Amino acid sequence: MNGKWTRREFLTATGQAGATAAIWSAIPLPALAEWIAQDPRVAATPVVDKGFAAARRIGEGVYATVSDTSKGLQTMCNGGFLAGREGALLFEGHYQPAGAAFELEALRMVTQTPVRGAVNSHYHFDHTFGNAFYGAQGIPIWAHAKTQASMHERYALLQGKDRAEVLGAAEKSVREAKSDVVKQHAESDLRAMTFLAGAVESTVLAMPNKPLDPAKLPTTVDLGGVKVALEAHPGHTPTDIIARVPEQNLTFAGDLIFNGSYPVSFDADMPAWRNVLRTFAGYGADALFVPGHGQLCGQEGVARLAAVLDDLGEHSEKLFQAGVPAAEAAHRYVIPEKFKSLGMFAWGFCIGGAVQSYYASFAKGKAPAKRPAKKSGE
Repeated sequence: MNGKWTRREFLTATGQAGATAAIWSAIPLPALAEWIAQDPRVAATPVVDKGFAAARRIGEGVYATVSDTSKGLQTMCNGGFLAGREGALLFEGHYQPAGAAFELEALRMVTQTPVRGAVNSHYHFDHTFGNAFYGAQGIPIWAHAKTQASMHERYALLQGKDRAEVLGAAEKSVREAKSDVVKQHAESDLRAMTFLAGAVESTVLAMPNKPLDPAKLPTTVDLGGVKVALEAHPGHTPTDIIARVPEQNLTFAGDLIFNGSYPVSFDADMPAWRNVLRTFAGYGADALFVPGHGQLCGQEGVARLAAVLDDLGEHSEKLFQAGVPAAEAAHRYVIPEKFKSLGMFAWGFCIGGAVQSYYASFAKGKAPAKRPAKKSGE
């Protein structure tokens, strides 16, 4: 297990892409919800559909890219673009340069206006590893001011390291698992870590070069007839940025919304994230969201994710009060029947991270974030 990554090991990690996509999606990407398909803002047919992703108009000058990871990982996350008379703004760097190329290709099928920039919603690999394409095109990459440092710490510092150093802890967890359940959880984490490590080692990182100071947000970008509000809402990570078109009640939410899967939460602030969902719930019944993963959604997607976070919070609080260690509490979590259809990237990345975050908030004396009464549209 010692030594640098070999070509065989690269191929092994890359070969796990299909399995990782299946874990991420769990179920095929569903069709548009009926009410969304009938929404006059949403085009009946995409501008372009390449299987792994399709871009469609969801508003005046606003287009969403929705990924289907069962058909390829080029984009992996959702994204889109906004186009006015005077300029355009891309949203997300995606997982591969080919994904970013798809985004720009879709934009150019709609308009030839100059591209002002490409926004990374946060630093995670599936939203930023395609940035190199934008850099090669001379497109500025906008992101939260902490994004570059996070990418350097989490990804750049891993490049060139020994396999044992990167994967040793995950492999040890599998070997030392004391039950079949714990072993299954550890194996899912090892698969995800192997995939991620292979991606890190084979990626040319392109860092954002236009930092967005959260102290100066929100800010409005006028593209000429389309006004986009960029806002900082830390929760999923400390670096979360959303793009809103308030006049049309459209929001690119990044990974603050996972629609159809358990949220990745290994560096989340769960109570803060729950509060972000309260904010989203206040956008009204006609709000349309482009989630980071899954199909376009409205308030039903926000409410479902809020219910998932509440369930994880209640489980964590109960075991915290009982004195159960966080790691054990994560393994004790049982997916409720009502959430059995949701996909999951990896146990530790989703459940383990959520429990750790809740435990940290309880240790600081913070009460769990209870769900408020439903509002219209929830």
